[in-house]
Amino acid sequence: MGFSRRTVGELVAQRWGDHRPGLWFEGRTVSHHQVAAGAAQRAALLSRLLPPGAEPHLGVLLDNTPEYPLWLGAAALGGATVAGINPTRRGPELARDIVHTACRVLITERAHLPLLDGLRLPGVRVLVTDTDDYAELLGPYEGARPDASAARPDSRFLLLFTSGSTGAPKAAICTQGRIAAAGLSLAGHFGVRPDDTHYICMPMFHGNAVIADWAPALAAGARVALRRRFSASGFLPDVRACGATYFTYVGRAVQYLLATPARPDDRDNPLRMGFGTEAGAVDAAAFEKRFGARLVEGYGSSEGGAAIQRTSGTPAGAIGRAAPGDDLAVVDPRTRRTCPPAVFTSAGRLLNGAEAIGELVNRGASPFEGYWRNPDADAARRRGTDPRPDAPAAERDWYWTGDLFYRDTDGYLYFAGRTDDRLRVDSENLAAAMIENILARYEDAAAVAVYAVPDPVAGDQVMATLVLKDGAAFDPRGFTAFLDAQPDLGTKMAPRFLRIVARMPVTATNKIHRVGLRREGFRCPDPVWWRPPDERTYRPLTAVDTDVLDAQYRAHGREDLLARAASAPTEPPKRRSPEG
Repeated sequence: MGFSRRTVGELVAQRWGDHRPGLWFEGRTVSHHQVAAGAAQRAALLSRLLPPGAEPHLGVLLDNTPEYPLWLGAAALGGATVAGINPTRRGPELARDIVHTACRVLITERAHLPLLDGLRLPGVRVLVTDTDDYAELLGPYEGARPDASAARPDSRFLLLFTSGSTGAPKAAICTQGRIAAAGLSLAGHFGVRPDDTHYICMPMFHGNAVIADWAPALAAGARVALRRRFSASGFLPDVRACGATYFTYVGRAVQYLLATPARPDDRDNPLRMGFGTEAGAVDAAAFEKRFGARLVEGYGSSEGGAAIQRTSGTPAGAIGRAAPGDDLAVVDPRTRRTCPPAVFTSAGRLLNGAEAIGELVNRGASPFEGYWRNPDADAARRRGTDPRPDAPAAERDWYWTGDLFYRDTDGYLYFAGRTDDRLRVDSENLAAAMIENILARYEDAAAVAVYAVPDPVAGDQVMATLVLKDGAAFDPRGFTAFLDAQPDLGTKMAPRFLRIVARMPVTATNKIHRVGLRREGFRCPDPVWWRPPDERTYRPLTAVDTDVLDAQYRAHGREDLLARAASAPTEPPKRRSPEG
């Protein structure tokens, strides 16, 4: 998507005088002109609040209320920077996010004030949007006109925290030029029209909602509709009420929507399409069949280091090809050599996963703009075949995505999981995403997660967590028969352990909390079934079985792997219901 000479501030200002409906929230609508005026009013206030010489950074700790896009617009006009603050963070970690990003102003609401109790936030001015004091602060600036003269393409606009589950999250830098380019590119690619309505139900502190939903609507002059927090049961009523034609999703959101009771009139809605990641081919097809809107799976990140575009003719299961201008390669991270193309059986089973699966790397000019005050993380992302400072940039500054892919002979790319989702079973490399796509076909499965647990002797074993559909009970013989019937399930892909949960643990952005699942392994409070070596079907894992496994780990000197997994730092998971 690259970099644009235009700015987000210009896109905000050009809506001044546009009296068409611009923003919908909980049944009420304001015009594009009113949104631009509200952004200008807040930009004027912000210029007074920021201390001279300070970084022009403000934190936004809000649900998806109208104040969120208004402050995005204000920052864009004023050349300031918004740090999206994750409201699921707590205590010192939450304070760290605010202080690390050098926020001098924090925008929040009364519902989130308890999160700030007892936190040390030196030099941070807190504004509470749903109070009389806030209205009084804004009052003198009513009537301000949008002025984007302070905005430049290289103005730092967003600090988007990555959604990693271990360690302190990194804040990816996004300039106005990059966000404007993303909005203009997506609006053109998807044919966004001024009469479209973009429904934003994913959290706006996350890049998906801002970059893939708000930005293209702003670029095309389309209306935005906000949902305070994602709700599966509220999705279709909202879509109908606001006339939504487009939405974005991440993680398990599509599964939550499919888990709601089906109705004969589900296709009676204005949706044209959804755009996102991690829906999977099975759920994408089920969504289109039920709701009449196609889902387009894409690939990108807050960092902007690589992008894949889906075009007509993309094979089932593939994400697409490299976006224009990107030189994407699937590389073995050990040798830094390009992996060979994937070889498939007639049933679509990958035959050479050990050789074909590697890390996706952008060897061309990358729009990655770095992390805020984190040079070590920058260096981990940017590395090439020649580390010398005077080496050609093409050999020095590759962008490593941290994601596993494989590529077919026509250049189409297939997602295989995060680099830490790779499993090595009996000397064969497997990818969690591939196994998940197969297990998702199980008719009683509402959600699936696949991950590695240490094998007692060497390498890994496959473990899966299943959420069953309402009213379903796990049938070990039926599940075994299902596995036997899958033509693309390799002999080493079948799960050794199965954990049955009522709700899948996920992060604040609806991504599966894999670190927590791996950490607990088969020692967890939920029912676990397993298929021991040389046994035909699954049976409950008992305390006796666990003792036997522990003895095997000790006998082979691998008990330390379990101890390290159990002590790994992790953000507390959220157990999400279909309401999200």
